[in-house]
Amino acid sequence: MNHFPKLLSSQIGFDVAQTMLEGFDRHYRIFRDAAIQAKTLFEAGDWHGLQKLARDRIASYDDRVQECVHLLEDEYDAENIDSEVWQQIKLHYIGLLTTHRQPECAETFFNSVSCKILHRSYFNNDFIFVRPALSTEYIENDEPAAKPTYRAYYPGTDGLAATLERVVTNFQLDLPFEDLTRDVACVMQSIHEAFGVFDEAANFQIHVLSSLFYRNKAAYIVGRIINGDALLPFAVPLRHVKPGVLALDTVLLKREQLLIIFSFSHSYFLVDMEVPSAYVEFLRTVMPAKPKAEIYTSVGLQKQGKNLFYRDLLHHLKHSSDRFIVAPGIKGLVMLVFTLPSFPYVFKLIKDNFPPPKETTRAQIQQKYLLVKRHDRLGRMADTLEYSSVALPLARLDETLLRELEKEVPSLIEYDGENLVIRHMYIERRMIPLNLFLQNGNDDDIEHGIKEYGNAVKELIQANIFPGDMLYKNFGVTRHGRVVFYDYDEIEYLTDCNVRAVPAPRNEEEEMSDEPWYPVGPHDIFPETYGTFLLGDPRVRRSFMRHHADFFEPELWQRYKDFLLKGELPDFFPYDQSVRFCVRYPERFAETTDAEANEPNVRVA
Repeated sequence: MNHFPKLLSSQIGFDVAQTMLEGFDRHYRIFRDAAIQAKTLFEAGDWHGLQKLARDRIASYDDRVQECVHLLEDEYDAENIDSEVWQQIKLHYIGLLTTHRQPECAETFFNSVSCKILHRSYFNNDFIFVRPALSTEYIENDEPAAKPTYRAYYPGTDGLAATLERVVTNFQLDLPFEDLTRDVACVMQSIHEAFGVFDEAANFQIHVLSSLFYRNKAAYIVGRIINGDALLPFAVPLRHVKPGVLALDTVLLKREQLLIIFSFSHSYFLVDMEVPSAYVEFLRTVMPAKPKAEIYTSVGLQKQGKNLFYRDLLHHLKHSSDRFIVAPGIKGLVMLVFTLPSFPYVFKLIKDNFPPPKETTRAQIQQKYLLVKRHDRLGRMADTLEYSSVALPLARLDETLLRELEKEVPSLIEYDGENLVIRHMYIERRMIPLNLFLQNGNDDDIEHGIKEYGNAVKELIQANIFPGDMLYKNFGVTRHGRVVFYDYDEIEYLTDCNVRAVPAPRNEEEEMSDEPWYPVGPHDIFPETYGTFLLGDPRVRRSFMRHHADFFEPELWQRYKDFLLKGELPDFFPYDQSVRFCVRYPERFAETTDAEANEPNVRVA
């Protein structure tokens, strides 16, 4: 009789753990279904459908967490489960994961649900997974019909050309290729130009991840070439060259190119992964410097990436001693930004009050950040990690920063013993602010920065994002030299804006006025006026007018808006268009200009 309460609590612990794992499994089924559906939408050329699918998948995780929380509250009165039982819940959960194929993601789901139920004082490894409990090494799907994480090909048997064709056709896309033989020849020529005609070692092989990576209007084949001690990464984007007809657009053979397509400024890939940890380990072999957190995020498991990032931060704090400081650069009116010099990220908090001319609210700014999270970022907007209740050691906070926090965000901070708890923050990759890059750069730097800035804004407005505040300080330069936008409090959809030309002044008084002499609505934009704050530096002006003189013409902006209103989506390339096969090897494409040659000649079953 004395053992009954203990037995009963153990059963409750098991039932709660089982319910939480069922909630995760439902989430992951939906996650995989989205990747499977992406194949159908890609084949159909339904680009709007792909965009919606990507948006809905991002929201799905939080919906599944909330479902699970409600179920636990209704069925088990979860808020009143005592600490001893909650520890049993975690132990039972670990036991249920011993043969699971996504244990690390299931642990993160457990944390997400638990943190909505438990008080912050329970956020330690006794109750949630501060540290992972299970290894993810060597997990594979052993079912007979299951596809492996990657396929291995041996070109020594059939030759490189035949092997590369088989790599492509094994994905079984239900569309013809315009000329697969031609495209494979371009791949081989690119490999030879990059690496020479290398001797084939005894272990010469090609490894290719078994699922395609879908994003925007492309599907990517991702793999590696093994030859002796050399490991050569590659990615091959597949695109529609006309409705219902495919081609290999290029082959990306440089690690830096892969780092860009998997970067924090691009939207998440849709990719079907039975064992996500195995995909991440494979991708780390071709991008060894990229943190696991960023790879998980790029393949759509952003909550797992967020969890790993926080572990990386805690680990870094234990092995460093520098202090958090106010971020250098021009202070913003809306966000307080600080950084840790030894850690390549910035921490952003929404201020409690905004001075004129800002007219916004905390809720509106959070909605803007959510819009960016779910929108196609095109490699031009920084992704953000959003956190609640982050505890930072007070001893690591610079005194100036602490006073700034007390002044600007008192509602977001709470002293808790030796820690400062921040109730809400965003974390982004640290970049060089573009204004500082231009200010301190030489002529070549200015030329590059301005060309990239203009390209970034033009790509954003083509994707229906009007940045709002286009000052250089709101853009950053990444380590790869790309210009990325990161200040979101004033963004709008371009289709919601009224593109206007500045009316001619009616008299000398209007002509000399410092203020607009014409009415300005809340959604009016005047591209002709942007030069006032963009072209003050003569060197910047020269570069700007050389590359983007049309930037200040209302017709350009209106043309993009009209294009969007028709429901059109432009093509975007996360690599230089000069590497596209049709540009790089025009002589090969000249051979297929007549109507007969343009007929698809390879169909994949």
